[in-house]
Amino acid sequence: MELRQLHYFVTVVEDGGFTRAAARLHLSQPGLSAQIRRLERELGQPLLDRSGRAVTPTEVGRAVLPYARAALAAVDAVRQTVDEYTGLLRGRVTLGLVSGATGHAFDVASFLADFHDAHPAVEISLVEDTSERMQAALMAGELDLALLGPTEETPPPGVSYRTVIDEPLAVAVAPASRLLARASRTGVPLAELRDQPLISLPRGTGVRAVLERACAQAGFRPQVAFEAAAPHVLAQLAARGLGVAVLPAGDGLPAPGGGLRTLPIVEPELRCRVVLACRAAGPASPAARVLLGLLREALPKAPGRP
Repeated sequence: MELRQLHYFVTVVEDGGFTRAAARLHLSQPGLSAQIRRLERELGQPLLDRSGRAVTPTEVGRAVLPYARAALAAVDAVRQTVDEYTGLLRGRVTLGLVSGATGHAFDVASFLADFHDAHPAVEISLVEDTSERMQAALMAGELDLALLGPTEETPPPGVSYRTVIDEPLAVAVAPASRLLARASRTGVPLAELRDQPLISLPRGTGVRAVLERACAQAGFRPQVAFEAAAPHVLAQLAARGLGVAVLPAGDGLPAPGGGLRTLPIVEPELRCRVVLACRAAGPASPAARVLLGLLREALPKAPGRP
């Protein structure tokens, strides 16, 4: 019995078939099938049921599966221990990033390129999604770290936040918008958005959660006419007069005279955050722990925020 055969067996079970598993393992499908057959002959029992559309473990396979995973985990732990003594970092890190999370204040691409240069044996996977889904993935262990806009003020149990951006929400409108006539010197009162067609980030984002919570407290439901995941698209829609875009004030909106007028939302002032989120106990892998430490050094910390 070889460790690679156990790895092949676990991968076929996880992917539900030989085709996807072979692509993931960079093997030919016949070669992968032959290795599994060899393992089954050595054990004297079939481990996989190939009769259905999806390949599933047999009763013996289900019994063997946790031991196979434990053996592979033990080997990984041995490698990690040796790597820590030799100073070599390897493994995989999955980082979640909400669209526009750091604006122009932080160059994510350059940061990850520098990390890769320093630790070429670490594989980095970058995931973009809504904050709500990324937080769920973080709690499920599918993400190691995430830069996200929290939908609640406090983190859920088992998750830690470090605020890196804390800024007011603003509206962006075309110069001909009637909303400007009702705006005050300090900004646009939230109540003035009651009957306005709004252009917003999708549900599941921190900005949308702040907007909907504030409107509910003011006694009305926001009328969202357009949604887009990219802040610059919201600004473009607003510039064409399709509604009032609600965006973070520091999101790189065009300056006055560039087809948009921007004003903060007031009465009350609305604020949104971007946080560096991880599991409260810290990432499981050494590579993710190193990346977390470097991110904490590189990212600004919002004053007065945890």
